[in-house]
Amino acid sequence: MTFPPNALMLRLLAPLVCTALAACDGAGPATSRHGGLSDAAPASGNLPVQGKAEPIGSSVHGATVAHASAAKASTGTSASASAAPFGSYLRPYAATSLWNARPVNPTFGTFVIPRSSYFPTVASGAYSTGVFLASTTDKPMTIVGPGSTDAHTVGVADPDNGGNRVITLPRWPAGVLPASGTDGHADIVDPVTQTIHSFWQLKQKDGRWTAALYSWSKLSGNGWGDPAHYYQGARAVGIPASAGLIRKHEIKDGLAAYPHALAMSLTKNGLANGVTSPAYIFPATSADNTAAANTGAIPQGALIMLPRSFDSSEITNPDLKKIVETLKMYGAYVVDYNTGTPFVIYVENDAGFHLMPTGWDGKIASQLDQIRASLRQVTAVQGWVDGNGNAANAAIKAQQNMNILSMRGPWSRQSGTGTAAYDTAGQRLVFEPASGKTVYVNGSNAGLTRVNWALPPQGAHVELSVSATGGATLRLQVTSNGAVTEATKDLQNGQSTQFTWPADAKLTLTATSGAGGTGGASSVKASLVKVP
Repeated sequence: MTFPPNALMLRLLAPLVCTALAACDGAGPATSRHGGLSDAAPASGNLPVQGKAEPIGSSVHGATVAHASAAKASTGTSASASAAPFGSYLRPYAATSLWNARPVNPTFGTFVIPRSSYFPTVASGAYSTGVFLASTTDKPMTIVGPGSTDAHTVGVADPDNGGNRVITLPRWPAGVLPASGTDGHADIVDPVTQTIHSFWQLKQKDGRWTAALYSWSKLSGNGWGDPAHYYQGARAVGIPASAGLIRKHEIKDGLAAYPHALAMSLTKNGLANGVTSPAYIFPATSADNTAAANTGAIPQGALIMLPRSFDSSEITNPDLKKIVETLKMYGAYVVDYNTGTPFVIYVENDAGFHLMPTGWDGKIASQLDQIRASLRQVTAVQGWVDGNGNAANAAIKAQQNMNILSMRGPWSRQSGTGTAAYDTAGQRLVFEPASGKTVYVNGSNAGLTRVNWALPPQGAHVELSVSATGGATLRLQVTSNGAVTEATKDLQNGQSTQFTWPADAKLTLTATSGAGGTGGASSVKASLVKVP
């Protein structure tokens, strides 16, 4: 994505930067198109449309509706994130999420984020997002892909589903307003299903809502993708645009620092290119598909911090002071790219946040540049403390060894008369009721993660575990360079098996429905993880 400064900054800042930094090419900030999908995701331009509109998240239930209703009624200054429960609209994600955990005794790299065409900034605006809270009384809304007409419906790209499809949300709040930039971010929080619905290039035109990309994540989850469900939001790293956002209710909450890590983008001369160094690292599960043009050294997903020794005694602006203290305590994760700004820290839209409320302030600009020069990538930590103040080392380590097998298609029917389809909300293959058993096969290898840090090394021991309903079963065949290295039996619910991971593994999944009959729906999913 790109982040052009506002008109005042463009007018006042460009001459200063061109003179002082000799970095301006005279063209101003480009507004290049954010790729949306990443080098870990399939291209979506020619994916098939699934015509059936299905509600999202209907199988996920939460218990924060009352709290969310109170949050919706509160003003921006009266609600405190630190008083809200984790996994809620005001305080998203689990206490052990890396957004809510802070590192202990971090070790820093040496790369310095370079200057670029503009000064660093902390702001809302065209390339940030709003966070819109649904209520139990909101009505459903259907979202279609760009180019849809009354006579022809185009699907929305859904990376987890592996295709394009029509999206129907069960609750759509009033006042949804996508960010005005080309990314068109908007995140919608449904407290009933405990789901964050994240859109890219969301627009309302000719009486219909359209979006180029849709993903979802659990409000009480880790706040990052996992290797199987790797794309959980519209940011380049596969997370919601609201993750790490400075929220409007946090700005004047009286705390010295924000109670979570911040979301940051870097420009091309700060980011790694994916060739000489990885384009993304844990906890990111994706990166921009334009990473090859980068000339820096910091991968997306990296944690960036200020050392505790950073001298902030000269910073008198309370908003900037709070940012500095947060960067010392929690840091910021690199979630996207921008054009021409060394770093951008994102603020919720309509939050009334302005570092320079009366116009251009050279002193604040200079202090932002000092922060830039002192920020460093965290390369190691001694430990972690979660949002409740408890040791979180084990919880963070567990997030690095998660399921690497998705049940996404394409699936083809091998025998029987029933039908089956991948359910993204349940992360499982669901068989419709039918007489007798139906067998579906997926030999595409599409379900095996492409997240670079998650794949097991050759020789690692892995365990396949099956979760099924209605008597469904799953069988796995693994090949390496054309030779079968593992062939399991039909595994039932609760059964598992272990085997050794080969080089260049290719997977074929065979799913069999239950016997059918009255109420004979069945489903199956699996988990494939490295054995510790």
